[in-house]
Amino acid sequence: MRHALPLEPGLVDTHQHFWWIGRHDYPWLDPALAIHRDYGPEHLRPVLGGIVATVLVQASPTVAETRTLIDVARVSEGLVRGVVGWVDLGAPAADGAIADLAAHGIVKGVRPMLGFIEDTRWILGDTVRAALDALARHGLRLDVPARPRHLPLLPELAQRHPTLAIVIDHGAKPAIARDEFASWARNIARVARETPMYCKLSGLATEAKADWTDDDLRPYVDHLLECFGAERLMWGSDWPVVVLAGGMSRWREAALRLVPASSHRAIMRDTAITFYGL
Repeated sequence: MRHALPLEPGLVDTHQHFWWIGRHDYPWLDPALAIHRDYGPEHLRPVLGGIVATVLVQASPTVAETRTLIDVARVSEGLVRGVVGWVDLGAPAADGAIADLAAHGIVKGVRPMLGFIEDTRWILGDTVRAALDALARHGLRLDVPARPRHLPLLPELAQRHPTLAIVIDHGAKPAIARDEFASWARNIARVARETPMYCKLSGLATEAKADWTDDDLRPYVDHLLECFGAERLMWGSDWPVVVLAGGMSRWREAALRLVPASSHRAIMRDTAITFYGL
């Protein structure tokens, strides 16, 4: 499916969510959190700033979630240009489910919720191997919400599935608040060096202390840029999760300061268009 509306000049957000609490299928969303409320398009539009297009990413491991996101994207008047949905990659019928998703042109990929799967090596298991091959065969991408514990596995993942386009979400969520850098930096550098994977410059603010400054994030942003280059690094807001770290505008403006001006167009727009085929 092609959008009738052209993509206007401006920023592309590669990672945002919507959710509706009444669906009761967000197991990670603690009722004590300030973001335990509905977030839909009407809440996103007032905080867009210079964002002209987004990639809408699943926040629940359910088929209903993906169907809802597709429906929302279709009536977003060109704002949502891609959906990253969910499918049970270990199910016997995964190939058919993936084919069905691929038939929706707005669906660009899928995301398993690795951070909530106890088995670190699950993504390399035999039960999901055929489904990952099916993603590549049907032209879909894989968003990997890796944690630092997953990084040593990613070169093998890329080797097993050389035609599968993969992006690492949130820079693999280094523990910035605890100043954990060396091990994460070494492992993500290896991934960048040994694989063609892309990486999202997203989710960093929520891993830092509540009173974070540019200087807290700078070593991590600089390292990701050095490792992946602007052509494999793409910005994402992680809205509305980013509300917990000062909000959309605070993170967006920090990213624009931390990323060299010469790389703004690639990281804040072009890499996303290339990777997701927007």
